[in-house]
Amino acid sequence: MKILWTDGSASPNPGPGGYAVICDGQPVRLGREEASTNIRMEGAAMRAAMQFLAGEEGEIHSDSEFWINVLTKWAPGWEKNGWKKKTGPIKNLNLVKELYELYRDSKVKLIWVKGHDGIEMNELTDLWANKARENEGAENVEVELVSTE
Repeated sequence: MKILWTDGSASPNPGPGGYAVICDGQPVRLGREEASTNIRMEGAAMRAAMQFLAGEEGEIHSDSEFWINVLTKWAPGWEKNGWKKKTGPIKNLNLVKELYELYRDSKVKLIWVKGHDGIEMNELTDLWANKARENEGAENVEVELVSTE
């Protein structure tokens, strides 16, 4: 079973964004978007992680409590209600739908970790997300230009 770590960032927020997916201490997916938000980049990182697993069993560790809640708690109800919330439209709906479909069809366990709390792999993933935002790749891993719209 693969254990992945994901993180996304935008600076300023909104602004240029980047994300990273780490496996065994090495980046396996890096991406960036010219105009993005922290939330969209966190979601893009999860999307890339699930695509990397390609149906294999795995764990995805993320400091994005928002996306973990979207996938495990909120999206099932939103889907039943025609992708609507009682309080108004769902932000980033295209990304929400895509991620929920990937998650629903996966063998992935999502694990929340506290961000910026000295957790080594989370800090490493944050570092690579910031590098990706600046279009700095890694050996054998190029930074992919992505869209979360």
